[in-house]
Amino acid sequence: MHLSPIIIEDLVKAALKEDLGHGFDITSNLLIPAVQSARGVLRARADGRLAGLIVALSTFSLTDIDFDMTVMAEDGADLKAGDVIAEIEGPARSLLTAERVALNFLSHMSGVATLTRSYVERIKDTGTEICDTRKTIPGLRLLQKYAVEIGGGANHRFGLDDAILIKDNHIAAVGSVDEALDQAYMLAGHTKKIEIEVDTLKQLDDVLENGKAHIVMLDNFALPDLQKAVSRCKGKIITEASGGVSLETVRAIAETGVDTISVGALTHSAPALDIALDIDV
Repeated sequence: MHLSPIIIEDLVKAALKEDLGHGFDITSNLLIPAVQSARGVLRARADGRLAGLIVALSTFSLTDIDFDMTVMAEDGADLKAGDVIAEIEGPARSLLTAERVALNFLSHMSGVATLTRSYVERIKDTGTEICDTRKTIPGLRLLQKYAVEIGGGANHRFGLDDAILIKDNHIAAVGSVDEALDQAYMLAGHTKKIEIEVDTLKQLDDVLENGKAHIVMLDNFALPDLQKAVSRCKGKIITEASGGVSLETVRAIAETGVDTISVGALTHSAPALDIALDIDV
C-alpha cells in the first residue's frame, strides 16, 4: 500500500493542531532562543519492526521547513534496541514541538507492524494468511492498515463501501441466511464478491447449499467445529476464521487449513514500540 502525501499531511496537521491548541509550544518558546539549533536522534529502545517513518518525518517538516534529515532505516526494517533510525537537525524549538506527535505516530505504527509480524511468524509454513479488521482507531485506519502490511499481514476491507460482508445482525434483520445471500447476489452485481459470517455448522450448511457466497467467515468456532467447517468448505468457498484469536491460539487455528485468519488485536491492542528522540544541542 502507498501512503498518499496528501493524506499524511492532513493527518499530521490535525495531530499538530490538537497538540498546539490555538497557540504555540509555550514551554519551548519560553526556554529556548529562536536562533538555537539542535540535532535529534530517533532511536529504537526495544526490538521491533519499523513502520511509519515517513509520517514521523513529515511531522518535523510540516512544523518547520528548516530541518535536515538523515535516514538510517526504512519501513520494514527489523530493529534492535539501540538502533538509530534517523537524525533530524534544525531549529531546537521546532524539534521539541514536533517530537511527541512524531513519536506517537512512529511508536504506534511500529507497534502494529511488530505485533503483526509476531502473528505471521507464528503460523509460517501453514499456508494461512493473517489479515486485519475494521477495529481501528477512528481517523487512523489507513495508517494502521499500512502498518499491518509492513508487518507481513494482509488488509481486509477498508470500509463499508468496498466489500459486501453480511454479518450476524444483517442476517437477523433480514430473516435468514438464504434471504440475505439472495438479496445481495441479486442487487450487488456480478463484479462484487460476497462474504457472509456464520457462527454454527448449521448456518454454514445453509450457506453452502445456497451457493451464492464467495467467502465465509467462521466466527468464534471451537477448534473441532472449525476443522469440520474447513473440511466441508474445501474447494467450494474461501474460509476466514475470526473471533478470539490470540498468539497462543493462532497456530492451532491455522493448522485446520483455514485460508485466512482475521485478527482485531493487530490494530486495537498493539502495544507501542518504544522509540525515543534524543536531543543534542
